[in-house]
Amino acid sequence: MTSLRSPKNSALAVGIVALLDPLPIGFFAAAWIFDIIYIYSTEIAWTQAASWLIVFGLFIAIIPRIINLIQVWVGTGYPQGSPVKVHFWASALAIVLSIFNAFIHSRDAFAVVPAGVTLSTVVVLLLLFANLQLALRERLA
Repeated sequence: MTSLRSPKNSALAVGIVALLDPLPIGFFAAAWIFDIIYIYSTEIAWTQAASWLIVFGLFIAIIPRIINLIQVWVGTGYPQGSPVKVHFWASALAIVLSIFNAFIHSRDAFAVVPAGVTLSTVVVLLLLFANLQLALRERLA
């Protein structure tokens, strides 16, 4: 997240975002893999582990988004369509979808399969898109 490291932003906030921002994609990707394993094994422990991974990912994902909200949308003038704003919206959408995914994963066993796996896939793809576009567009700028 090089774009949030401007001198205008607080060093503590930049450090917290840099520390916590990459973690949720790991939790959500692991949950997605566990969902796929559950489809083929039908062992309920995989979907229960995926549920916990989604919850942990959500707790960790919300803190950097709140800091990012303040840094990007209050005070400093990032232009419309800037990579930082696209990253914010894609990550925020991923968080909202993960909240719905957590509710779906609270269902009983195989009821998770079609919707939960689909939402896990969309969340991982959204976070990959957000991070890749931020890295590539900042590299070109």
